[in-house]
Amino acid sequence: MELTPLYQIFLECGAVTTDSRNCPAGSLFIALKGDSFNGNAFAAKALEAGCAYAVVDEAEYAVAGDKRYLMVDDGLRTLQQLATHHRRQIDPLVIAITGTNGKTTTKELTAAIMQKEYKLIYTQGNLNNHIGVPLTLLRLTEGDEFAIIEMGASHPGDIKELCDIAEPNYGLITNVGRAHLQGFGSLEGVIRTKGELYDYLRQDPEAAIFVDNDNPYFTAMAGKLQTEAYGTGDGTFIRGRITGNSPFLSFDWRSNREPWECHHVHTHLIGSYNFNNALAAIAIGRYFCSGEKIDEALEEYVPQNNRSQLEKTAANTLIIDAYNANPTSMMAALQNFYDMEMPHKIAILGDMLELGSESATEHQRIVDYLEGAGLEQVLLVGKEFAATRHSFTTYPDTATLIEALKADKPHGKTILVKGSNGIKLASVVPYL
Repeated sequence: MELTPLYQIFLECGAVTTDSRNCPAGSLFIALKGDSFNGNAFAAKALEAGCAYAVVDEAEYAVAGDKRYLMVDDGLRTLQQLATHHRRQIDPLVIAITGTNGKTTTKELTAAIMQKEYKLIYTQGNLNNHIGVPLTLLRLTEGDEFAIIEMGASHPGDIKELCDIAEPNYGLITNVGRAHLQGFGSLEGVIRTKGELYDYLRQDPEAAIFVDNDNPYFTAMAGKLQTEAYGTGDGTFIRGRITGNSPFLSFDWRSNREPWECHHVHTHLIGSYNFNNALAAIAIGRYFCSGEKIDEALEEYVPQNNRSQLEKTAANTLIIDAYNANPTSMMAALQNFYDMEMPHKIAILGDMLELGSESATEHQRIVDYLEGAGLEQVLLVGKEFAATRHSFTTYPDTATLIEALKADKPHGKTILVKGSNGIKLASVVPYL
């Protein structure tokens, strides 16, 4: 089927799904394939569950004579082309946000600010890859003025592919760090891949980027792009300074549009490392919105999904940052934890995944730092930490740690919980 008639069917359906377990009535199912699944095999189930049509790319799964089955050459490519076409019809301003760390928090803060004055959509959760980005764009409806799109990457070329789908007008790279080294090969590979966002925006003379002026990588990468800078130094569009961080982050900020006006913000964010994320969101927000709405949005925002959350249980105070971890974010979290004026500190840390040949070195660097961090106790989870030289208690997996906590639960402690999502450290929280 050609794209134009398929797009009309999409408009008729009003929603797209790629999951046969989640089929809104009248929606359009698009079959995707992966290493361990074939969505074509679930097309019939999707129709039974309420979908009006099913897009398949293998003829054997299309029932002859049943017009609800729509044949295409490639289901994934069709999903992406449909999303780009829909983005062009609605024609919002698209803001792309990528980076090694902080992109989800920055996206959430930016959306919270921009929603104060505009109708928009933004990436839900962590749907930031070659499937999640088109699914997000297909949520656009008439009247949406902005789309705030988070872009993730684990291999060179990933950001270029996502830019070709979303066609952003504005861009922001939160930072670059040592993550997904198994796919990128080196920090230089990370930098080049994130820089694909700038490369794409250079094609548009009206495009603009928001740049952390304190980061030397970005000022060099930006080149001649129209730049709105933020940071801690003078001469930037947005300038800020931290005023508190025990436990919640507070800061002041000014804009060069109103240099005489100082804004004081008290957030529900944990960690000084979130200061740059907040300044990035302010830079985007102030480019389009008033300062008062920005302050209001930042103070109302409460983090979720195990990202820099503060949770008080009957026994302890928890800082939960168990959604993801890489060497850059792990060290930032530990340094912030060290600086926090909180009593009786314990760190529960899980392995940092997808580091390839650098894994042993990076895990050793973390435990070396911990040896001098002055924490009451350190509990490590995973085979990578177990292979390092240290004096701490190590558990092979989260289940083993939970059994230990059942037998000897800490009380009256401030506990940092951080590790890669695959380690499943969030499941430890009910036992603390």
